[in-house]
Amino acid sequence: MYTFMVLFLSSFRTVSGLAIEKAGTVESVVTSVVASAVPLATKTSKSSGVPDYFQTTLGQFEGPTATGDAAFLAETNPAPFPSKSYIPVSPLETQVPIEGNSNDANIFQLHGELSHYFPNPDGWGVEELPLPPRSYISYLHMLHRHGARYPTLRSPAPTLAERLATANGKFDEMQPLAFLNSWTNKLGVEILVPIGKQELFDSGTLHQYMYGHLYPNNGSKIIVRSTTQNRMTESAEYFLSGFFGLQWPKNASLELIIEAPGFNNSLAGYFQCPNANKPVNQGGLNATHEYVDTYLVDAAKRFNTWSDGFEWSTRDVFAAQMLCAYETVALGFSSFCGLFSYEEWLGYEYATDLSFSGNNAFQSPTGRAVGIGWVQEFLARVKHQTINEPTAQVNFTLDSSTTTFPIDQALNLDFSHDTNIMAILVAFGFTQFATPLDPTKQIPHELVVSRITPFAARVDIEIISAPEPISSTRTRGTFQYVQGEPTQYVHFILNQRTLDLGRNFPECGSRSDGWCELNTFIKVQEKMLEASQYEYACFGEYDAVPYGTLGDGVPMGG
Repeated sequence: MYTFMVLFLSSFRTVSGLAIEKAGTVESVVTSVVASAVPLATKTSKSSGVPDYFQTTLGQFEGPTATGDAAFLAETNPAPFPSKSYIPVSPLETQVPIEGNSNDANIFQLHGELSHYFPNPDGWGVEELPLPPRSYISYLHMLHRHGARYPTLRSPAPTLAERLATANGKFDEMQPLAFLNSWTNKLGVEILVPIGKQELFDSGTLHQYMYGHLYPNNGSKIIVRSTTQNRMTESAEYFLSGFFGLQWPKNASLELIIEAPGFNNSLAGYFQCPNANKPVNQGGLNATHEYVDTYLVDAAKRFNTWSDGFEWSTRDVFAAQMLCAYETVALGFSSFCGLFSYEEWLGYEYATDLSFSGNNAFQSPTGRAVGIGWVQEFLARVKHQTINEPTAQVNFTLDSSTTTFPIDQALNLDFSHDTNIMAILVAFGFTQFATPLDPTKQIPHELVVSRITPFAARVDIEIISAPEPISSTRTRGTFQYVQGEPTQYVHFILNQRTLDLGRNFPECGSRSDGWCELNTFIKVQEKMLEASQYEYACFGEYDAVPYGTLGDGVPMGG
């Protein structure tokens, strides 16, 4: 039998250091569940005798779970095309001719947060160096996004799909949109698609090869954290199956934290940051709309010449690009992909970057605040402390107990969402992603969403123990150490490539390996809760400002 820990979250937030119940109401079903769940430590199921937090029947917190039609790629695939497949050894068909793709580039790595997982091919500006002899990794803190999924309910893609469903017979049979005369929407809602399950299983297998030695061999279980959303729960399960095998419940207890409004959850920090979901935080969306109305003007004209009585706006065409991404991961192939030029796919990526920059990162007034809860948990873990008072979105009820928040666990595995991971990187202070973008034209930048938070993105934070200080200028084959006391370092790896801590945090100094001394990094991060302006950013009253006005992930005048 699988072992789960489904735990109710406190709906408290910090105001002047006090625990004050969050105002407002939660859906009646949530209220009734919370009311009947006290005390959690002793309440058990009458039928099984197992405490509630080990039950798997709390389905009301799963979120939407509609599945879509089964893929039939053997019948629908128009390939083989006379070119290479961009995702080898994969069920996805990506051999799609793209106009203007003279360099044979991969447009499937330009799909922003909807991109099938791939490691950053260019790195983050620092050389990858191995561990020096006699040094070892003592702890891993992993933060992992869920796998590829169907569209969310708020996505423009299903809205366009509904319109197209009533437009049969309105597309020229001799033009590229002819397939829409018989097209139907086969996509489900929000749950993992088959390739998304594979992404997490593969990642679990990779992490077993990378970090399997950190699992204790004394027969004890580790605590793994995810949320109650269906795709989040299953992502953790598939990862654990890849890491441990199908017997993973013998090795890990899966702690599922309720993901819903009114509940503290550092893995979904936006639910305890109301301003993150209000018009005051739509600068990125506004910038995206401005850019979409620029780069897709010609595409909209092209689509309208192929249609009879169906009017395409630039935003409709943008939604069609999203359908390409969604159908590819869900069904294996999409006829929408080949409708766009390579330049238009570059535009799609840039439009997504604008959205994340302004809604979730340094150009957002809540960018730091949404992610600060997980940063505080990371600090507590590396200092081997529990959290015993209300702190941002942290559930101090859970985090005050070593049963649900282990402080000496070498292998720490957490699962979250793309926007939350972006906000966590901002809350840490990775300013290399802080450059404001231009909503009228593409400019060079490092906040490229497909390389930061594609499906199944992962941040691996290694804590490294060394017998002496490691030389800051080491290279492969050079002397590794300088004389001194044993030292610990922190090493950040985003999608299998090292982030340069010295570049983002001057206190860490310039190092050829991108690492930072752990004690120095802790001192830097201890200032970040105050820097996030959590109370004001999430609950204060302030005016929205145009995209590009903000630059540090906090409101003006906070």
